[in-house]
Amino acid sequence: MPLIPSKELVRRAEREIQTWSAEQSLTQLDNPDVQFVDIRDIRELQKLGTIPGAFHAPRGMLEFWVDPDSPYAQDIFQSGQTFLLFCGSGWRSALAAKSLQDMGFDNVAHIGGGFTAWNEAGGQVEKSS
Repeated sequence: MPLIPSKELVRRAEREIQTWSAEQSLTQLDNPDVQFVDIRDIRELQKLGTIPGAFHAPRGMLEFWVDPDSPYAQDIFQSGQTFLLFCGSGWRSALAAKSLQDMGFDNVAHIGGGFTAWNEAGGQVEKSS
C-alpha cells in the first residue's frame, strides 16, 4: 500500500470538520461556550506564548484526555462547550479535530492556519509560564 502524504490526510480531514478562520476565532475569545485548546508541544508554548484562556492539551494525549473512560480523562472535555483546537499551522489541529469527531464529538472545530494565522490576524497572545 502506498504511503498517503500527510498533506493529503489534512486535506481529507478538512473536508469533514469545521474550520474557523482566525478572524472568526477572534470574535469567540470571550465566548464562554467556546474553549480554545492548544495542542502544540509545550516548547512551542514556552517560546511563542498562547491564546489567552486556552487549555493546553498535548496532541499525543488528546484522545485519552477527551475519553471519559480513560484514566487520563480531563473534566474540561465533558463541559459541553465547543472546543476550538489550534496548533502552529493548522495541520495537527485538523487531524486532531477529525479524530475527536470520529470519537463522537460534534462540538469541535479548528483554526485554519493555526496560531500563525491567529498572530497574523492580530490576535492576543499571552506568554506561557
